[in-house]
Amino acid sequence: MTIPNATPSPTVRFPPPAMPSLISRNVAVIGAGAAGLCAALELRGEGHRVVVYERETQIGGTWAYTPETETDPIGLDPTRKVVQSSLYASLRTNLPRESMGFRGYPFVANRKPGRDSRRFPGHREVLEYLRDFAEEFGLGELVRFGRDVWHVGLVEDRKWVVKSRDMNREEGDNEVYDAVVICNGHFTEPRIAEIPGIDEWPGKQMHSHNYRVPDPFRDQVLMLIGSSASSDDISREISIVAKEVHVASRSVEDGRLGKLPGHDNIWLHSMIRNVHKDGMVSFEDGTEIYADVILHCTGYKYHFPFLETNGVVTVEDNAVGPLYKHIFPPTLAPWLSFVGLPWKVVPFPLIEIQCKWIAGILSGRIPLESKEEMTADIEAFNASLEATGVPKRYTHRMGEHQQFEYDDWLAAKSSSPPTEEWRKQMYFVTGRRKRSTPETYRDRWDDEDLISLAHQDFKKYPLGINL
Repeated sequence: MTIPNATPSPTVRFPPPAMPSLISRNVAVIGAGAAGLCAALELRGEGHRVVVYERETQIGGTWAYTPETETDPIGLDPTRKVVQSSLYASLRTNLPRESMGFRGYPFVANRKPGRDSRRFPGHREVLEYLRDFAEEFGLGELVRFGRDVWHVGLVEDRKWVVKSRDMNREEGDNEVYDAVVICNGHFTEPRIAEIPGIDEWPGKQMHSHNYRVPDPFRDQVLMLIGSSASSDDISREISIVAKEVHVASRSVEDGRLGKLPGHDNIWLHSMIRNVHKDGMVSFEDGTEIYADVILHCTGYKYHFPFLETNGVVTVEDNAVGPLYKHIFPPTLAPWLSFVGLPWKVVPFPLIEIQCKWIAGILSGRIPLESKEEMTADIEAFNASLEATGVPKRYTHRMGEHQQFEYDDWLAAKSSSPPTEEWRKQMYFVTGRRKRSTPETYRDRWDDEDLISLAHQDFKKYPLGINL
């Protein structure tokens, strides 16, 4: 299918300046992935002075693929060498590029040689998009590469000290800022399923964080745990070389248990009940299989080992709190904020509107609710989760409708337009197609009308159209 061409417009190096800032702050941003780059742009546009700390030697965060894996494949050893990226070599986006790009910098197909023009591109193309974004807006000059932030904490006069060291020479710096924006991502610290009997089970365990290619699993029997996008992708890819692939998930309905349609060696199971020292794996429905490898596709922990708030901000059952609108801890607002915590979302547009709100609040252009109002809102939100039986670990989970309500609330606060209707519909249509045709949804679609509407909107943003 051919994506409609947009009318070229003159290249614009920078967007129109924001409203004059009331106050300019010194702000530290932790991380130069998508969230950190977007935060830097919005903060600078609001008149703040920004320094971005990045432990790696390039931008991109989790989108900077590496074939390297960690020394502990399951990710439990605190002394292991940590690898930031969780990408596997074959990963493609599970959202179309039109819907997943920043609103101020559309993610359209780049016509340069060697670029991935597919609608659902591979991870390399997302990294190139972020590089284009950083280059277009001159964000690289704000980043201090190779700096490991090992401490962020309060000092006198409600300032923040950021202590970092050079990753190669162990040289340390202590710098003081008015505010800190945490953008370190949440795809590095693996979460592991608790399995009775695992200490005596003789097989190999690993987390999908350390999966790159299927070749090492040739002729083996694999047991995958989880129902995420990574589990879907990896189970299908690894079945090409594996003897058998078994997938256990809480979300698998009884009627779907058994062999996966269209595959001779993939089976769906209920959750694991326990494992045994002879290598057997028992399921809640009473069935059993033998497995050589258990691969945990069970997500990640929010992890801020550098952050010291004297107990104000905690992570309990993988919920960061207390946070107003998933961003501000009331007693430390607006001087400490978090970007990108929500999941089951279209991440880049959500990150973008979070950063606009934070930047405007720090300058004084946008008022922030009182500590009491924020606390009351958090209590009401937590009570609603409890009343509806939502586990605490799903505090930051949004999903189909809640994310757009959240985005539009932030947009209204930031004097920004609400989410485009085509973007919402594209998300819903893609989700339905993924559920009905998981093998082909990335390459076959029928939402050309939504693509056309998207490109009409993109004409408002010449920076994205001329790539």
